[in-house]
Amino acid sequence: MRKISTELIIRTIKDMCIDANYHLGKDVIDKIKESERNEESPIGKDILNKMIINTEIAKNKQIPICQDTGMAVFFIEIGQDVYIEGGSLTESINEGVRQGYKEGYLRKSVVEDPLIRKNTNDNTPAVIHYDIVKGDKLKISFAPKGFGSENMGALKMLKPSDGVEGVKRFIIETVEKAGPNPCPPIVVGVGIGGTMEKSCELAKKALLREIDKHNEKPHIKDLEIELLEKINNLGIGPQGLGGRITALAVNIETFPTHIAGLPVAVNINCHVARHVDVIL
Repeated sequence: MRKISTELIIRTIKDMCIDANYHLGKDVIDKIKESERNEESPIGKDILNKMIINTEIAKNKQIPICQDTGMAVFFIEIGQDVYIEGGSLTESINEGVRQGYKEGYLRKSVVEDPLIRKNTNDNTPAVIHYDIVKGDKLKISFAPKGFGSENMGALKMLKPSDGVEGVKRFIIETVEKAGPNPCPPIVVGVGIGGTMEKSCELAKKALLREIDKHNEKPHIKDLEIELLEKINNLGIGPQGLGGRITALAVNIETFPTHIAGLPVAVNINCHVARHVDVIL
């Protein structure tokens, strides 16, 4: 049994909160640069160029890339041979968020009750998804999620007879309905299968994937490529002002499901597709 202290987890989470909000991943920046080269609209090309400049300013000045520093979302893979020493794993994650958002001067966006709406003033609690796996490692994936894009997500319980054409139709309709609201170019996360809540979790997790890295299943990879082309033919363009580049990627994750159902969830991320991974 390998011991990992809560002190180490707190420090790690604190640093991850600051890092993810100040630095956009190289894969995303490279994709935006490629999109700038391919964009046909002069306005769209200019917007993409300003997005690149924005990431450089955030990196050089050590300030957030976006004013919405998000709700803290974590995917945790904890080895079954790991022992958390010194307290609760969940509380240590929340303490790391508390310290990271304070030290990094990141906007605290969480309200303690969805109706009363009083701010918790420390951006906790985090949304944490746990998965127990083999081994003695702790993998932490952090993705701060702004709600300009989060609000554009959707879930539909399709019938099996709707088939893949029904899945495509729903995904494209969701992106078209979102229009400029999620700050395109976007990354489209899709979860297909499982139950209602499982498909939503899959759609969120799909956003963690590196840009241009496709699903390993050939028929899902083909679906990702087809959907990206169809979405980029919608003409929404960067920031919704028209153009070719509406989405940077479509990432799909699947899970076995019931014979009577076909759940499909869409979770949209803006061009600031922030996420960092750490393995302890």
